[in-house]
Amino acid sequence: MHLPSIQPARLLRNLFLAFAVLVPGMAVAEPSAIYLVRHGEKASIGKDPELTPQGRLRAQNIATILHRTGTQAIFSTPTARTLQTAQPLAQQLGLTVERYDPATPKALIEKVKALHGAVLVIGHSNTLPELVRLFGGEPGADIADNEYDRLYQLLPAPGGAVRTVVLTSLPPTGNAP
Repeated sequence: MHLPSIQPARLLRNLFLAFAVLVPGMAVAEPSAIYLVRHGEKASIGKDPELTPQGRLRAQNIATILHRTGTQAIFSTPTARTLQTAQPLAQQLGLTVERYDPATPKALIEKVKALHGAVLVIGHSNTLPELVRLFGGEPGADIADNEYDRLYQLLPAPGGAVRTVVLTSLPPTGNAP
């Protein structure tokens, strides 16, 4: 079998065309969904408290809720309670939890928006509303100190809009919006 030879100029033109078609699609890469949740219930003592048994149960429930969402990345602040909240889903999916600095939320936003598939971000009651806003969502009421069950689902829509769905990670606590 004899393959026709391709002229270098024609090959270069075809590669350029393919590149021109693919690059714009890559520039608008974004996750299919962004899930944001506060860490589970924490012990009341210590500088970096761990999760309570109730908090560990909540972390398992979050993993159960999200294990079929196509999660491709999990981000957590470096505290014990957020990392412990991330661990059950990370283990189920074989993912490594990526740490982020809650003091630099825009760096996290840029990193997440460059990803494909669903993404989970675990934070704190005082950082999640701002993250939801920065991703383009509507955070609703402030998260109460005793509220651990709010699970945000942000769905990117055409034209840059973001649809916000507030779910509950069982068992419910505090005052959901």
